[in-house]
Amino acid sequence: QVQLVESGGGVVQAGASLRLSCAASGSVLSNDIMGWYRQAPGKQREMVARITSGGTASYADSVEDRFTISRHNAKNMVWLQMTNLKAEDTAVDYCNSRRFQTRRTTDWGQGTQVTVSA
Repeated sequence: QVQLVESGGGVVQAGASLRLSCAASGSVLSNDIMGWYRQAPGKQREMVARITSGGTASYADSVEDRFTISRHNAKNMVWLQMTNLKAEDTAVDYCNSRRFQTRRTTDWGQGTQVTVSA
């Protein structure tokens, strides 16, 4: 099984920055597609950002100009650098891994809480 552990969440004021980290272990593959998803209270889970092993990244429209996803394949690490945080970013953020070939999710992390005051 794949194990994903997130860290880096916190409580910040609007306009601040946070960096989320995800450490993958177990059966994770170096070419897995890694991503960050979030779920705000009363809302559906949404994709925030994802990145291939080759470094191709995609973002939700709401964060594209503010967030940056990165990874180190050999270390099985993925990060989400969040800048200019807004109240709407308040959510539990989850790390996700998917097989490159099948796009099937292999694991979800435990989540890390991001709270942004208006």
